[in-house]
Amino acid sequence: MRRRALFTGLVALPAAALAAENPEAYWKQIRDEQFHLPGWRAYMNNGSLGVAPKPVVAAVQQYMLRGATLESDEYPRWGYERMDTHRAALAEAIGCRAADLSLMHNATEAMSTVAAGLDLKAGDEVLTTDQEHPSGRGGWLVRQQRHGIAVREVSLPLPPKDPGQLADLLVGSIGPRTRVLSFSGITTTTGMVLPVRDICRAARAKGVITVVDGAHMHGQLLFRTEEMECDFMAGSPHKWLFAPPGCGLLYMRPEMRERLWPSITTDGWQNPSLEGGRFMLLGTNNRAVLEGMVAGLAFAKAIGPERIHARLRQLSRMVLDRAMAMSGVQVLTPNDDRMFAALVAMQLQPAHFKKFAALCRQRRIWIMMAERFRVSVHIHTRPEDIDLLFRTMEETRA
Repeated sequence: MRRRALFTGLVALPAAALAAENPEAYWKQIRDEQFHLPGWRAYMNNGSLGVAPKPVVAAVQQYMLRGATLESDEYPRWGYERMDTHRAALAEAIGCRAADLSLMHNATEAMSTVAAGLDLKAGDEVLTTDQEHPSGRGGWLVRQQRHGIAVREVSLPLPPKDPGQLADLLVGSIGPRTRVLSFSGITTTTGMVLPVRDICRAARAKGVITVVDGAHMHGQLLFRTEEMECDFMAGSPHKWLFAPPGCGLLYMRPEMRERLWPSITTDGWQNPSLEGGRFMLLGTNNRAVLEGMVAGLAFAKAIGPERIHARLRQLSRMVLDRAMAMSGVQVLTPNDDRMFAALVAMQLQPAHFKKFAALCRQRRIWIMMAERFRVSVHIHTRPEDIDLLFRTMEETRA
């Protein structure tokens, strides 16, 4: 039966040779041809929500149309199914076994699933940091109020001396009542990269469960999830892996998976043979977004994770260097290649911030706007977007 096309105009990626011969021309072509972003938009807020490229939008649209026709004999949904093909694609991209993955809607859901599902009793302690996203600490605070566990925060230094200082601080803060260490692999507030594997390995040696808020890790760093030695890791493919909104993940180390209780259930939740799929029995959900996720993973693979990572490093280094060279700007992100990736956080003097925020809105510069503001770049970010941002900052101080 002939399929009806809803979206046309997709074009092939530029030749890889162009990336070596004229990299700026290559990335300009990627932005112009592969994204729907208008030329007037300077979007540098991928840390909040990434931008879906055209193949991802097309995949979502096509699946919605195909589902509405019911040409296929399968339900156009997810929430009762194992979604093995989708989990396999995601597992390949992030470096783990598909059996150890659960598909979620976002990192918030994944973190809350772990917080709600672990057996903790009154007096047990969860150790975390003062740089966590509200969604990373919220589930633990519910348990504190509801069940009497203790949540203790460790203050991370700004800036830290080196990754070892961060590992020593967190592991050294583990106390006799600590049962869980919950921390961000990359902090949302400062873009600081923590030494995840060193921390998790040392915590496990002390018998402490590790839960990593990896919302900013997948697609921003090159690593294999299963090599981080954490017990649980949450992720948000919609930030850096080109997935549409509504795609999240939960990685579970096999030995720990059986210690976690599901929070949302339907028939089959008690079946251990479902492995990670046991935590995906959520009821009817929109499968089109997962088709978009798979398309986003294929898009990243076609460009090449190493090429993407190198571009993110180049652009973020440009942002960091310019911020550090500007007077009146406090840079919150560590100036150490081991401790930053594609998020750069900074702060203006309060007297200048209001004007800066107004000019950014006027000029269609989209960053995470707060007095401590954050610039997060991706492959669609243009050097001229960064130039515009810093010209605006200069005018703010005039």
